[in-house]
Amino acid sequence: MKISVILAHPNSESFNHAIAETVQVQLRELGHSVYFHDLHEEDFDPVLSKEEIAKDVSLPILIEEHCREIVEAEGIIIIHPNWWGQPPAILKGWVDRVIRPGVAYEFIEEDQGEGVPNGLLKATTALVFNTSNTSTKREQSVFGDPLETIWKNCIFDLCGVKNFQRRMFNIIVVSTEEERQKWLDEVKQIIVNIF
Repeated sequence: MKISVILAHPNSESFNHAIAETVQVQLRELGHSVYFHDLHEEDFDPVLSKEEIAKDVSLPILIEEHCREIVEAEGIIIIHPNWWGQPPAILKGWVDRVIRPGVAYEFIEEDQGEGVPNGLLKATTALVFNTSNTSTKREQSVFGDPLETIWKNCIFDLCGVKNFQRRMFNIIVVSTEEERQKWLDEVKQIIVNIF
């Protein structure tokens, strides 16, 4: 399978980077092809310009590459920290610029204006790993787990990717080396189970 792996964390020594490395190694051990993008390492520009908004415009080479890979991907893995209940700005910008009409979804003609989407991605599974400094219970009871809603409902379901899973690792700031190793072992097992 071709798997697209997107990482959004500025610190190369972060646990997010450790997750990304573990994911790539495990996928390759299973015989998969990996498209990997560290958005910060690439210096990905998250700003969607007005010139890029239209469906059939000529896109910058890097955006064309990301679009081609997301179309070809049979699985998608996103890795990022939870910042204010949202993905980091660089990742939000990646969504704006790459998960675009004509690439990831289209609107059905004659839908009476309500904007009914038709997903275009061929990926059958999307997996999100994210880190947080908020407990899972507080995330769900106080904040309503906005990351689950964003990724599952607003992005992947709209784009036709129906099998969605997410694993949040927390609380990172007080985690031990032993806990982090256990979490990385869990990442390996999740990859084996899904892919």
